[in-house]
Amino acid sequence: MLEWAYDGVNSSIPRNSGPECANYMSPRRRLIETFCVSIFIIFCLSWGYKRIKLPKPMPYVNQDRVGKRVLLIVMSLVLGMEIGFKLTSRTFIYFMNPCHVHTIAQLYLLAADPSPMATAVFRVQMNYLNGPLLAYVFPETESRNIFADKACYYVQHGLMVVIPYYLLRLGGAYNVEPFMDLSWPVFSYGLNLAYHFWILQAAALPVQVNLNHMLCPALLDPFEGQYYRLWATAHQSLLCPLLGKVFCLAANFFLTKFPVTKIKPTLDHPISRQGAIPDKIGTQSISDGCINGHTHVD
Repeated sequence: MLEWAYDGVNSSIPRNSGPECANYMSPRRRLIETFCVSIFIIFCLSWGYKRIKLPKPMPYVNQDRVGKRVLLIVMSLVLGMEIGFKLTSRTFIYFMNPCHVHTIAQLYLLAADPSPMATAVFRVQMNYLNGPLLAYVFPETESRNIFADKACYYVQHGLMVVIPYYLLRLGGAYNVEPFMDLSWPVFSYGLNLAYHFWILQAAALPVQVNLNHMLCPALLDPFEGQYYRLWATAHQSLLCPLLGKVFCLAANFFLTKFPVTKIKPTLDHPISRQGAIPDKIGTQSISDGCINGHTHVD
């Protein structure tokens, strides 16, 4: 019934699909491992959810800028091309990979009005920058036979880094938690693991397609073996929050300190369509470094 979504997956590529990949782990081991990781997922979600703080209800700056619309159009075109290539090649199942979900979240941020929900989505997606990094360090383009398809791969993952930087540049609703606050990274990682072990794995097993390596490890995986998924759970629990925090530190330096690129006093300082702060927000909240319930990175 759904053969159109995975019938074109290239099984000749090692560990891309097929029974050998699906049977890399025994069903018993896979079940036990999923159960153990699920306990960790519930802990991350509950611990993080109890501690995350959404911005206080405040008037938000109108940030309908040309840059946002340009990025929205470009990323929409890239994602549309990705969908087109996957539909024509009968590999639409790969659209479930996390980077496409991350891209949809960024499209929402570019299209939606500034709000507490936008801030929550922005803070969550800041902890998924491991996707673009790993996509460039370990590119997987063997199944992309058309040059435009391969180009989309690199453009999409590049834009996934450009967009959060641009939104941090706008500030206001697009702000991050204090540097030492780990509630958002822990909660976000719980969502990340839940998507992998509860959704991707459930979708990958029946069709024997190795979605984001949930069935068997990549050929270049240094932790290849029966414990490769547990190793991945461990090292990504460090990489995801580390990348998010380092990215924010770098953005804070270039946007608030580096003389050549400095445009505002603090990272959360909002830039309106005219490039100024509306009077109704007030200068006191700016001088305190707290706007929309956020404390700046310093």
